[in-house]
Amino acid sequence: MDILVFLIALLAYIVLIGIINERFFHLQSDIALIFFTLLFSMIAMGIQLLLPNHLVEEYITRLSDFHFREYLINGMLCFMLFAGASKVNIRKLRTNVRSITLLTFLTTFLSALFFGVMFYIVALTFTLPIGFWTCVLLGCIVSPTDPIAATGILSKIGLSKNVCSVIENESLFNDGMGVTLFIFVKSIVIQSNETTFTGLMFREVCGAVAVALTVSFLLFKLIKLTRDPIRYILISLLDVSSVYVICEIFGFSGVIASVVCGIYFSAMMDRIRHTVAVVDRKDFYRDFWEIMENILNSVLFVMIGFTVMSVRASDYYYIILPATIIALLLSRFAGVYFSTVLIGNHIPGSYDRFEFVSLMTWSALKGGLSLALALETFEFLPTNVYTIILNTTYIAIFFSVLVQGLTIKRVYFALERRKARRIREQ
Repeated sequence: MDILVFLIALLAYIVLIGIINERFFHLQSDIALIFFTLLFSMIAMGIQLLLPNHLVEEYITRLSDFHFREYLINGMLCFMLFAGASKVNIRKLRTNVRSITLLTFLTTFLSALFFGVMFYIVALTFTLPIGFWTCVLLGCIVSPTDPIAATGILSKIGLSKNVCSVIENESLFNDGMGVTLFIFVKSIVIQSNETTFTGLMFREVCGAVAVALTVSFLLFKLIKLTRDPIRYILISLLDVSSVYVICEIFGFSGVIASVVCGIYFSAMMDRIRHTVAVVDRKDFYRDFWEIMENILNSVLFVMIGFTVMSVRASDYYYIILPATIIALLLSRFAGVYFSTVLIGNHIPGSYDRFEFVSLMTWSALKGGLSLALALETFEFLPTNVYTIILNTTYIAIFFSVLVQGLTIKRVYFALERRKARRIREQ
């Protein structure tokens, strides 16, 4: 009964905020949810601080008792990743494969490294109890971007589908790269015997890919045996959940496996799209995963906003706050810039290098994966260091979603005006 009551309250809150936003504010739905939830949390914490209240204290205690880490990592994360990956347009991916590949691998690597170096300089300056490799690990946590919120805004304001595809696919694939780097740096931080990149690739990454492809191949055979679109959905749910569990059992990366499953099903559904068009005329399969993605992200952003009340603030919070924002923007800008140097003149959207790098930097919103990776560090980091990691991750998510997300439209139009002037002058 408690679970049902919690679900009712959560859904009522999401619906209420959605209607208020739709009628008065017109923000992107995920941004509206996290904005109003954070505002509500700050008001509740302010009331508790100024006028201690038993009801507010009990509410915050119940949030602390909610197993958010288990809910995110062992519950909704695999379905969110599959839903995002299943939207990959294989044809557009092939068209921009060079740009996406460089942006995915090189940008994520460089951004994580630059962030780690800058944060370590801050740590040395202000004597924060965090080492160099832990700072780089933090860079791996905040480097992956969320493709949903950014493209949801950009697609509505006139950004070309080609550039939208690059941003969305880069955001999706850098999740896998971010996790790979996280696994590698984590082994250094905990002084694992297996610190070679090759060993980690075979154990965590290649193992995840092998399991995902094998199980997905076998289960997709079942799709060819049925003409029921609802069964398509059930098979895809069975695929991603079973692959995730198998990977967790054998120590492979469930995150990477979930992304591979989504891409595999997307590619294979495209191959049989003529059959699907006949069997699934109303497109139940794609609609289901799009709806699932929106529901899970709505719940996630609300829970991020609420659970911030149960997160203990670090003693170094006032240092962490500006350091995180500055390092986040500079590391992303530098990572994308060096990647575009290798792209050469193949920059999408007729942008020059500065315009494209600026757009890619400001549209890099953080989401559930960053928080999931941060929560993973609870198992092997001291409490004070874990608190710094978690505070930094929450700051990165809130700043990117609220500040960047709310201003990305203005940044886009400013870059468009700059591009128009540049083209006229040529």
